[in-house]
Amino acid sequence: MGFQPAPGDQITINNTAYRVGQHPAAPGLAYAQAGRQGIVYQLLPVNGSPYEAKALKVFFPKFRMPAMVYQSDHMAGYKEIPGLQVCSREVLTPERNGELIARYPDLLYAVIMPWIHGMTWFDVISDQRSLSRSESLTLAKALAAIGSSMEQKGLAHCDLSAPNVMLPFFSEVELPEGAAAVELVDVEQIYSPKMDRPDVLLAGSPGYAAHRAVQSGLWSSYADRFAGAVIVAEMLGWSDVAVVSKSWGESYFDQHEMQTGCERYFLLKKSLGQRWGAAISDLFTRAWDSQDLSSCPTFGEWLVALSAVSVEEPASVTKQDSAHEAPEAVAGAVRKPVIDEALAAQHAQDAAANLGLQPDTGEVNDHVVARLFHQARDLEAAGNLTGALEIFRSAYHFVQKDSPLEVELAAAIHDLESQLYPPQEEKKGWRAIASSRKFMISTAAGIAVLAGSVFTVNQILADQSEVRQQQEASAATQQEDEEKERAAAEAAEKEEEAARLAAQKKAEDAARLKAEEEEKAKQEEADKLAAEKAALQEKYDKQAKYEAYLAQLEAKKEKQALQEKYDKQEKYEQYLALLEEKKQREAEEKEAAAARAAEESRAAEAARTAEAERQAAAKRQEEARKQEAAAKAEQLKKQRAENVVTLIAYYNKAYNAQVTDNLPRARNFARSFQTMYQKDATYYNSVGSMKSRSSNINLFLNNSGFWLPSL
Repeated sequence: MGFQPAPGDQITINNTAYRVGQHPAAPGLAYAQAGRQGIVYQLLPVNGSPYEAKALKVFFPKFRMPAMVYQSDHMAGYKEIPGLQVCSREVLTPERNGELIARYPDLLYAVIMPWIHGMTWFDVISDQRSLSRSESLTLAKALAAIGSSMEQKGLAHCDLSAPNVMLPFFSEVELPEGAAAVELVDVEQIYSPKMDRPDVLLAGSPGYAAHRAVQSGLWSSYADRFAGAVIVAEMLGWSDVAVVSKSWGESYFDQHEMQTGCERYFLLKKSLGQRWGAAISDLFTRAWDSQDLSSCPTFGEWLVALSAVSVEEPASVTKQDSAHEAPEAVAGAVRKPVIDEALAAQHAQDAAANLGLQPDTGEVNDHVVARLFHQARDLEAAGNLTGALEIFRSAYHFVQKDSPLEVELAAAIHDLESQLYPPQEEKKGWRAIASSRKFMISTAAGIAVLAGSVFTVNQILADQSEVRQQQEASAATQQEDEEKERAAAEAAEKEEEAARLAAQKKAEDAARLKAEEEEKAKQEEADKLAAEKAALQEKYDKQAKYEAYLAQLEAKKEKQALQEKYDKQEKYEQYLALLEEKKQREAEEKEAAAARAAEESRAAEAARTAEAERQAAAKRQEEARKQEAAAKAEQLKKQRAENVVTLIAYYNKAYNAQVTDNLPRARNFARSFQTMYQKDATYYNSVGSMKSRSSNINLFLNNSGFWLPSL
């Protein structure tokens, strides 16, 4: 039968009795956590403290490998390394645990190891729980120290991700002195030069896998460097609310953003530089821009840099939001055709000089430029010319000097500048002549000279009449020619603009079609892989069902054979009983006289024997009653201890929900707390701060504006 325990079920492993724990957030369900390789159940020792709890990892059929025994024996030498407590593990084998595995076939090669108390880094990210500066620094240094110790021994986790990083630092259960602030779990893929390569390798977890690394699987001493750099950066960035608010979801980065110039990368890099110093920011940049895992910073470098950081906030850090916009990812840039290369280049240089821009002479980041270019074109098409101009200017700084892309960007900037800030048109034709200062002065002087004589005026007017008519005709002709030239220029400009828009639309359509084809191909490949995975899983399921069916048949046969043996034995015993009864009856008839004589003596002896037995039975009942009372008292003590842990969990969940402004969820946890508390309030009032927690919960339930204190 499959292993599907319920809370409170008891199981004995290697002569130690355990009880399946109850999920603190889901009463009535077993405390279990699912991973990529199997499901982990919490086992509480029947005789022991909560800190001594164990984790039972039941692997999926694909990962049930006999080599797990050798691997676990080898890993036992690493359990003394801080953060690798789960390396202290035992594997359930047919030789040692055959009876248990026969009852639960799913437990074949299951592993039992210490249960790590506390939340995971995945929980912190998913809940968008901000950290203080000291908490961020403590967690980051602890993770760097673990990675450094592992690297010094040639080890690597090979699947470092948020769900596999446990944080006992935030545990509600009291831990022994010297317990690590960070622990790593899911170490089945661990790399060691002394261990064999696993049959199944993982290619990293989404949000932490380097896309430039080998995608066939990670198994080397460098495997943790990139993922470790991302998690350390996340831990440091989680003291910045701007970084927390930009989180993708289950991790800070989306897997499609890994090692790209995305918005989240620039935001996190800026936050690290401002809050933790240039050394930390440079280490993160080295990892992000690395071409292979060996180029990433070592954990030792991280630990040295973090040790030099002060827990005090630097004075240069301001409270303003550090978030900045970055364009969305796109497939590639669209270039518009250039008719005259020399003219376009000169045009670009003139435009760049007028704008005060200088192109970058370093390495071109085509991915960044492509996204900026598409973002600007989208804004331009939507009519937001100002926004498009600003993004074009930003993209101009990423291209090489004198490159074709620089020419195109400069031309686009000049074109938008011309549309947003058109030059004032100059006055032309006779209106310009009439409004000129020279014409006005000469006219006034002529009038003043001619004012002396009417005859002279009339004569001059007569002489000038013909000249004026000729001038007016010439001005009209000139104006008509200018209007024709202007109309022709406007028509040519419109045709050129139409041709440019048509070419641009054609290029955009081609790019979109290419992107759609690539997306379709990716989707088909993903569907194919999903189908193969489903077929493989179906095969595994059928095999498991068949094996279970065979086991059931074998058990049924054994049961039938045993039942037949019991039936024969019962018939034989009945026959012997009849013979004995017959002999006894004959003997009784022969000795009837003697029996009657001794009957009174036997009756007296029987009475004495019965009295002695009655007294012995009464004594046994009294002892049984005392033992039962002691067992109930011990059970009540353990149950109360578990309830105290559950009440603390309810209070903390209500507090966390209130902090994240999720009042309905906070009130639900508060009601759960109060319901459990009232069942044994007299006892809980005497335990630590439980009475204070109950008072705070009552105040919160009566007044939603009351803030629960952190206890």
